[in-house]
Amino acid sequence: MEKSETGMSILVFGKTGQLARELARHEGVICLGRDQADLSDPAACAAFIQEQAPKAVINAAAYTAVDQAEAEEMLATRINAEAPAAMAIACADLDIPFVTLSTDYVFDGSGTDPWQPDDKTGAINAYGRSKANGEALVTKAGGRSVILRVSWVVSCHGNNFVKTMLRLGAERDALNIVDDQIGAPTPARDIAATCIEIVEQLRSDAGKAGTYHYAGAPETSWACFARETFSQANISCAITGIPTTDYPTPAQRPLNSRLDCSALKAVFGLSQPDWRKGLQEILQDLETLT
Repeated sequence: MEKSETGMSILVFGKTGQLARELARHEGVICLGRDQADLSDPAACAAFIQEQAPKAVINAAAYTAVDQAEAEEMLATRINAEAPAAMAIACADLDIPFVTLSTDYVFDGSGTDPWQPDDKTGAINAYGRSKANGEALVTKAGGRSVILRVSWVVSCHGNNFVKTMLRLGAERDALNIVDDQIGAPTPARDIAATCIEIVEQLRSDAGKAGTYHYAGAPETSWACFARETFSQANISCAITGIPTTDYPTPAQRPLNSRLDCSALKAVFGLSQPDWRKGLQEILQDLETLT
């Protein structure tokens, strides 16, 4: 890749994930696959940024295997903490915007109030700890950096809850789905557009750097999300809500994933997307792909 090719472009770490594939729809974006930039080698990622000197960097890659991270926390930490930290330092040296994605899993899931961006983190699983460590290191690096926490990412790409429900709903007449984890689905397409807008505003105002939340609206449970998916897809499959304790997993999940997104609205003028509309677009995209 020639340096001139990236000088006026947004460099995206990630190529095949849900967010990266939506970012690739935007003009002036160059997405890097693992063959070009492996996040298990943070120094190489930083060197790539220094060499290419893009106008901005978005980190859309991560270790996201939540249950597997319980056995691979060191690897998850290298990818989710050390790599974005190295990227943030490189971007600060170049004085260019850097946006990295984080998660509701940095919180312990207690209570019922929406989490504020400045609330103390307290992850209850290895994945969440790796992302929280990354947040702390990126913040320490300074510069024009934004940490954007998102929840329940869905799209027509890769593996996600919507695609799993469509598959299971076509195979079965009834499903048991957790209904005591409360949060909000967030379409990857909306996250991508938000990241691009944040980058543009950071270029002219470094004072907007910080940690923000971005999630769909309104809040819901996984069971209700499944019911809405089946309703929009015209699938007849009965949903029975069950407690998290009836669906044990290697990694503990937070019960309260509500995110307060008012700071993003106040600083960047960006509103929460209606995930039900986003779901409709995802289903339309999937129809086109089949």
